[in-house]
Amino acid sequence: MKVISVSRYKGTTFQAVLDDGRTLYLHSDIIADFSVRPEMEINTDELKKIVYASNFRRAFQRALFLLDYRDYSSAEMLEKLTATYKSEKLCSAVIKKLTDNGLINDRRFAERLAQKLVETKKYGYRRAKREIMQKGIDKFTADDALSPYSEMYSENIMHLLKTKHSRWLTDESDRKNIEKVKNALVRYGYDFTEINLAVKDYFEEDN
Repeated sequence: MKVISVSRYKGTTFQAVLDDGRTLYLHSDIIADFSVRPEMEINTDELKKIVYASNFRRAFQRALFLLDYRDYSSAEMLEKLTATYKSEKLCSAVIKKLTDNGLINDRRFAERLAQKLVETKKYGYRRAKREIMQKGIDKFTADDALSPYSEMYSENIMHLLKTKHSRWLTDESDRKNIEKVKNALVRYGYDFTEINLAVKDYFEEDN
């Protein structure tokens, strides 16, 4: 097939019209990299390479745009890009380039998320690990990210008891309200051993 014409479409995007009626919208970098020009003969394999390179560039630029707003895990970004560009093979190649360049780093992502979940949201180990793994992080990386906070969970429970739940803990004999608080702490990701000890300490401090 042959390129009939190449003209500027909008900004840095050009349109290349083929003699089979198709029009390709290509960034100027792609035009330059493949020397796309009028009267150029292109076979099927060359056309596939041009289209792949164009789609790869679009997906990579889209990823950079998304990363300007927040961190992504590799799994999150793959899902996001594949929803738009459909080809998991192409999007996986984009993820590899992002990780090779340090723009996506699952370990760094997990560490930052762990800090937010434990220090800010006061989640327990179970909830924090679950939240991290829901972002596509493997359990070993999640464990490593949470390991610095092993001594903080008891402090967090006490903080929650003294602030968020203190209004329910006015009477040590009020089993109904105490159970309500304990169930809330389970949802925060704490186990019953931690919770029972913290509630016991809370009332002992209050006396």
